[in-house]
Amino acid sequence: MLEGWIQIALTLLIVVAITPFFGRYMARIYLEQSTFLDPILNPVERVLYALVSVKNKENMTGWQYGRAILYSNVAMGLLIFFIIMNQGWLPLNPTGINAPTWDTALHTTISFITNTNQQHYSGETYMSYGSQMWGLGYHMFTSAATGLAVGIAFIRGLTGRSLGNFYIDLIRSITRILLPICIVGGIVLMAAGVPETLGGAVVFPTLENPNISQAIARGPVAHFEIIKQLGENGGGFFAINSAHPFENPNGFSNLIQIVAMLSIPTSLIYTYGLFANNTKQAWLVYGMVGVLYVVFVIVTAIGEYNGNPAVNALLGSQQVNLEGKEVRFGWAQSALFATSTTGTMCGAVNSLHDSFMPNGGFITLSNMFLQIIWGGQGTGTAYLFAYLILAVFATGLMVGRTPEFLGRKIEKREVVLASFLILLVHPIAIMIPAGIALAFPDQLSGISNPGFHGFAQVIYEYASAAANNGSGFEGLGDSQPSPIAIATGAKTTATALWWNLSTCFSLIAGRYIPVLGLLFLADSMSRKQAVPYTTGTLRTDTGLFIGVTAGVILILGALTFFPVLALGPIGEAFFIAKGIG
Repeated sequence: MLEGWIQIALTLLIVVAITPFFGRYMARIYLEQSTFLDPILNPVERVLYALVSVKNKENMTGWQYGRAILYSNVAMGLLIFFIIMNQGWLPLNPTGINAPTWDTALHTTISFITNTNQQHYSGETYMSYGSQMWGLGYHMFTSAATGLAVGIAFIRGLTGRSLGNFYIDLIRSITRILLPICIVGGIVLMAAGVPETLGGAVVFPTLENPNISQAIARGPVAHFEIIKQLGENGGGFFAINSAHPFENPNGFSNLIQIVAMLSIPTSLIYTYGLFANNTKQAWLVYGMVGVLYVVFVIVTAIGEYNGNPAVNALLGSQQVNLEGKEVRFGWAQSALFATSTTGTMCGAVNSLHDSFMPNGGFITLSNMFLQIIWGGQGTGTAYLFAYLILAVFATGLMVGRTPEFLGRKIEKREVVLASFLILLVHPIAIMIPAGIALAFPDQLSGISNPGFHGFAQVIYEYASAAANNGSGFEGLGDSQPSPIAIATGAKTTATALWWNLSTCFSLIAGRYIPVLGLLFLADSMSRKQAVPYTTGTLRTDTGLFIGVTAGVILILGALTFFPVLALGPIGEAFFIAKGIG
């Protein structure tokens, strides 16, 4: 047991140690200060700026910034859809995989351009190398960079600056953050045992019977894997994602992946502190989220270490819950990975979340409901400070202080936008399609587990889509037959069609409506005249205010989603306990 807790503690210490250095580096990039990569990248970026016709680095309004995101995402979405639907004749298809069904291709397209990477398919049997590299891998960079651009635009507006230019932010996010780290990270993963090859599947005789052969899928995995984690994309090259030995072969690769998925969202809070010239507030906010995150890790880990009471009673001793886990990671690294991947909205998995005890189900769902521990790529930091704005307003009303944030008054428009983002859009994107699926369980939902766990499966799928996370509880009939199976006569199913199309609604609503709202909120804050601090100003860089903010976050989350949690993992926990008692 002690070894597992030490592993968790050391991993988190590495993340904390990285934060100020990486946060300062990102601040220098977005403040357009010099970095060590300037001699190499300045000429490259000038060419890219010319290609996208960026004029004199002109600043954009909130609507212009949002419109640029929508236009570029539509264009990129058409590209990926074309690649997937024509992969049968495009190059880099050594296994000869034909196109999947149109609804699978549509869902995959929307999922990847929204940085969700929710997969209703198995990568090794549905996608060619070309689709994985040119389509999915390309969008892992652009969707992650889009989230970073939104986050930094929000930080600029919050600190009184103009929002900047989306195309410049997009390009600099790729060239100066994502691509350099991925080059180094990809090499490190190859050294750790992750394959990187364009060769097709390898055929070997099985150990049980040398007369029977087995095709072992492989591919250009290492470069795909690092952007999957760093960009908080989460989509796996193989069906079982980071539980596959070719994606995540050992403890060292697992450490690299956890640190990669946590590094940007944690460091971006420190970047905010440098923009605001208030690193004290940044560390306080960092500490608040860090405490919640550590508590969530502990709750998940305790559930897995204590195991299933029914199994323990049957065997007469306490057994660690290793169902759905890889023994090379064990209970501790599985719990840490699950909490991190749902907290950062990465969505990669090194174990099956469906097999976790109710503790884990409660925490993974809560992470996706709150979206700020640590939150999505860039957007998570923006959500976090939207919560701070609500906390400023609520606290100011209670104590009779002027509701101001960084010297700018919080007024009706800001409160409406923040409330709309946090309290309305996200629940709608989850509850409406989930309610429809649960109302027609036989026709639509394809639930494989009855009772509380089956209810949680459905809610998890839509929460994952709306939060742009992408992980799954699994057990749902959400996958159409593979192109190989269709070629041999398999028929498509209405259940899979429902999941593909209904989650598209949650993917789009959960990504673009909040992004536009965040940009409008930032634009509104940037136009406000800063007022000097007075004795009536509510300070936001104190431990007391940060504690109040944590309470606001938990109360709002509990009020919004507690009934769902009660019908899912909480109900399941009581059911298991009652069965033992």
